[in-house]
Amino acid sequence: MILRAALIALGLSTPVAAEEADLLGTMQDYADFAPYEARIILPQQLTQDIFDAVTFIDTRSEAQVAQGTIPGAHHMEWRTLFARVDELPQDRKVILFCNTGALSAQAGFGLRVAGMDNVLILQGGYHGWLQDAAYRP
Repeated sequence: MILRAALIALGLSTPVAAEEADLLGTMQDYADFAPYEARIILPQQLTQDIFDAVTFIDTRSEAQVAQGTIPGAHHMEWRTLFARVDELPQDRKVILFCNTGALSAQAGFGLRVAGMDNVLILQGGYHGWLQDAAYRP
C-alpha cells in the first residue's frame, strides 16, 4: 500500500497498474487451464531412468538441506529461484522439492507463469520421496 502510494505520488501509477494487470491476467490464464495434477510428479514415478534424466532442485533452507537431501540435488532456496532463474536448466525437466511440496509449488507456479514450462513439483516433497520413492540411488 505504501509502495503504491509512493508510485502514484511519483506519477508511475499507470505503467505499474498495466504491468500488474498483465501479470494477473497471465496468472489467471494459467489457473483457468491447469488441471490439479498438472506439473507434478509423484515419488512413485521416479524410476531410475527418470531420476537420471532430470535436475532436482532442493528449495529448502540450508539447515534443512544439511540434514539430508535427494542425492545429486542442487540447493536453491525457494525465495531465491526468481533471482537465479538463469541457473536452471532449459534443456531438461527440473523437479523442485521442499519438505512437503507446498513451498516448492509456490515457486514452481511463479516460474511457470514466467514462462518456464519444464518445471515439475515433487508431490509430497522430500518426506514423500523418503517414504515412497520408486528409486533411490
